[in-house]
This record gives sequence, C-alpha cells and structure tokens, in this order.
Amino acid sequence: MTGTRDEPDVPEPGTSGFGGATALSRTAGEGSVFSSSRYVARRQPTATAAGTRAPGLAESAIQEVLDGLPGSAIFLVPLYGADGEAEDFRVAAASPDALDIGGRRGKELVGLSVLETYPSVLGTDLWRGYLEALTDGVRYEGEPFAYEEVLAGIPRLSRFAVRAAPCQGGLIVSWVRLDSGEREQRRLEVMQRLGNMGWANWDLVRNVITWSEQVYDIFARDPSLGPVTLEELPGHVLADDLPALGDEVRRLLGDGRSIDHTFRITTPRGEVRHLRIVAEAEADAHGSPVEVHGFFQDLTAVKRTKEQLLERERAALAQQETLTAERVLAARLQHALLPLPQQSLRLAGLTVDVAYRPLQQGLNVGGDWYSAIELPDGSALLVVGDVAGHGLDAVATMAQLRFTAKGMAITGTPLATILARLNTLLWHSADRAYSTATMIMGRYEPSSGILTWVQAGHLPPLLLRDGEARYLPSPRGVLLGATTAPRYDSSAIRLLPGDHLLFFTDGLVEAPGVLLDDGLAHLARTVAGTGDGPRPLDDILDALVDPAARRDDICVLHVSV
Repeated sequence: MTGTRDEPDVPEPGTSGFGGATALSRTAGEGSVFSSSRYVARRQPTATAAGTRAPGLAESAIQEVLDGLPGSAIFLVPLYGADGEAEDFRVAAASPDALDIGGRRGKELVGLSVLETYPSVLGTDLWRGYLEALTDGVRYEGEPFAYEEVLAGIPRLSRFAVRAAPCQGGLIVSWVRLDSGEREQRRLEVMQRLGNMGWANWDLVRNVITWSEQVYDIFARDPSLGPVTLEELPGHVLADDLPALGDEVRRLLGDGRSIDHTFRITTPRGEVRHLRIVAEAEADAHGSPVEVHGFFQDLTAVKRTKEQLLERERAALAQQETLTAERVLAARLQHALLPLPQQSLRLAGLTVDVAYRPLQQGLNVGGDWYSAIELPDGSALLVVGDVAGHGLDAVATMAQLRFTAKGMAITGTPLATILARLNTLLWHSADRAYSTATMIMGRYEPSSGILTWVQAGHLPPLLLRDGEARYLPSPRGVLLGATTAPRYDSSAIRLLPGDHLLFFTDGLVEAPGVLLDDGLAHLARTVAGTGDGPRPLDDILDALVDPAARRDDICVLHVSV
C-alpha cells in the first residue's frame, strides 16, 4: 500500500536513524515521551528448523494432508498423451473448503479434468505455469488470473491468485479468490475517504511505521517522506497540546492502554488542523507492547461547523434577549397606555363596555387601541384604532395617535380635521415601517342623542336596534398614512334608547380561510342573537373568538343607550 515502509534500515540502538532530527533532540531525546527508543521492543531470537517430508505419498495420503488444510487447495495429476507430453490434469484430491467458480466444493472436484471443466484455461499463462512447474520442478506463482465461466447462461468473471507447486509427480494447487477481498479494500478506502480518516500501524519489534494513503492527506505530508516518527511528532503539534498528547503517548506505549484523544497540528502550509487519534497496543506474553494500531481522523471541518453553530447560537440568543427585552418593554408600555383590558364605563348617558385581548400576553404586542372619555362639553368621545404591525414601534405609533387624537378632541377640533392631522403626522414620521393605521372615531351628544362619526379605512360600526343588526354606511376616509391629500367625511345617526353599537378592530371578524364579508355577516348574526343579557360583550366574544385559531389582537367597544 502507498506510504508503507516495509523494509527500512533499522537503526542501531542509541542512534537517530529512524527520523530523530537534531533540532528536536531536546524535545524528543531518549528520555522524552516522544522517543521511539523507549518503546521499540527487543528482537527475540527465533529458532528455525528444517523438516523433511517423507517421499512416496500416495494420493490417499495427500488427501489426508489436504483434509487438514483451510482454504482452497487441490492435487492435480497429469494426463499424458501419446507423445509423452502432459495434455491435461485430473483433480486427484481436494481440501474440504476448496471452492471453484462454479460453486463445486471439496470432494465434488475430485475426478474432474481441468480442460474439460475449465476449457478456457488452455493456452493461458496459468496453463503454461502448470506445465513449467511440472517439468522444471519450480513453484509457479503468477499474476492474478481472470477466469470467466458461463453458468445457467450467465457469464461469471472472477480473479484468482493461484500457486502451483510440484509434488509426487503432480501439482499442489492453491488459490484465493480476489474479488471479495478487493471489494472490501475498496469499501475500506471509501469509508476512510468519507470519514476523513486513515489507519496507521507501528511494529515495535521491527520499528516499522505504516500509514494508509489517507493519513498522508490528513497531515498534508509528501508520501515520499514516509510516516511521521514519534520523534518528529512534536514538531507538528501545537505547543499547547503537547503535554496532554504526551500523557496519552505514555498511557499507550508505556502502560499499554488504548487512547482516544484530539489534538491540533500545523501543516507545512501553515494550516491548523484538529485531529483525533484512536489507538491500542498489542502486548506479548510478558505484557510488553509489540504493535500499535489505530487511526487518525481529521476533525477540522467538524470543529469549524461546531464553531459556526455556536456563533450562530450566540447570535440567536443575543437576538432573542433583545426581542424579549423589547417585548417586555412594549407590553409594559401598552399596559401603561391601556391599563384595563376589560372594563365598563358610564359616559354622557351611555354604558360603554371595553374589551382588549392581545394575541399573546407579553409577546407579539400589537397596535390595537381604544379611547372612551367624556369631553369638557359633556359629550363622549369613542375611538378604536389599529396600527399596522407589532412590537415596540407599533406601540409607539399607537401612543402617538391615541394621545394626539384625545388632545385635539378635548380642544374641540372637528373629527374629520383630527383624522387629516393624524394622517399628516404619520406621513411625515421618521420611521415609515409602521406608518399606516386604521381608525374609527365618534362623538356622542347626550342632549340630542346624535352620534357623529368618522373613519379612516376602518370597518364600520354595527348597530343593533329592535333585535336587528346592521352595519352603518361608512363616510369617505382612507387609512392614515396612505396619501398626502386624503379626504375625510363625517356621518351622523340618532341613537335611541335600547340601541347597542359596536366599534371593533378586524381581529374580531378575521379567521383563517374565512372571507371578510363572511366574518362580518357572522358577527351580525351573533350580535342579533345575544339578546339583552347582563354582559352582552362577554357573550359576543365567547361566541366568536377561538383562542387557538385567531391571528390578531382584538379591541371592542360595546355602547348601549
């Protein structure tokens, strides 16, 4: 495999031949945790013995030998022609696990002819290798051999690594099917690439380090330089991470315990990368580590993603805190402006019931508002308004309109003039984000019983008289802040004893999937059916408002004569 240093020159004890750089000698000397000489296992002498095989084994004896072998192995005896040349081979014995491309196993292979069973072998390098091994007595081990066989009309192509060794006038042939192994190797490579990881191995007996190709990519290291040695490692690791990494190396190589540790390195291009090492050591019979294997994983992208998520989370929390503070302030401001969400007033001979229901208490505060006051001349001022939008800006705009309208009404300004001036106020507002509003305003003269009213893009009031509910015809008037030259007209009606009049915002009649006209008609039927109960406004709200379905604030004035 790429990056493997299979047969390096092993340095003599005490030398730095395996990569101990002079510049790092103070950091990775023999006494340092990053010194390979501390952990390289001593070579143990191995005894070798030459054995001899008894000659004259019969085919039955060879079968007994193959019965004890794993994998695929067979004994071929040559079939000679009239010219004395081998023209075919017969399977005389087979190991129990022997399996050919046709699915024949073990003793099912015994007695088969090679060329009759596998005719396309003739003339191939494998066939020539058989013949040369038979005649020259030299073991044959060729390149991977591809063979295709057609079974049930389906071609099947496989690759094999084949060995053939002369034995008792025949050949012992063994093979390994490469297809599954190669597939597993490709899967391993894909897994390493997708997981941005690579495996590493350190043979402490031979002092040989082996890296997979992916590890070189992780370290951004030229494969021609070979793997990073333990002595070289401190030169790549950030200084702040060295002590903890040194403890992990001591735990792995000194104590033989597995590790799972993250640290940072600097690549030759100056890039800081976050790496994870997972490794374990295998020990000999005396408990001394003789081999270390594990993997490196590049966590840089994961770390960056986590940092970005944390940064976004911090930004979101900061924004949420700002919005929460704004909503709390808006709710307090609105509560100061509209301190009683539901009350009953006596004004100029009228009974005025007020209901204000924000969409959510303390959250998403809107711009619905009302005024119900008695003016200096003894008349009653009744106002309902709705500022576009929600939040602190809507509440601030609502406060401007509410107090400005009350102030001008107290000074005796005509209602239509009040709307025109409020329109100018909104049109020239510095913040145009919440610069439109609807409004309905009426003045009731108790001496005459006449209600004069104006509207700016608002829904008309609903009159209930003698059990019949009808909407009053609206005088001309566009919503506030829509144009620089609006026209506002007024309308008047005499209220009679027993009359009921409803001023309301659109939140009372709007519902998901319901047309406005249908909502208005539903309100009229509901008001007509409530009768003269002790709390008619409560009955209307209970019949119309579904807390789970509504999407807007509700403000209602119920006036009874």
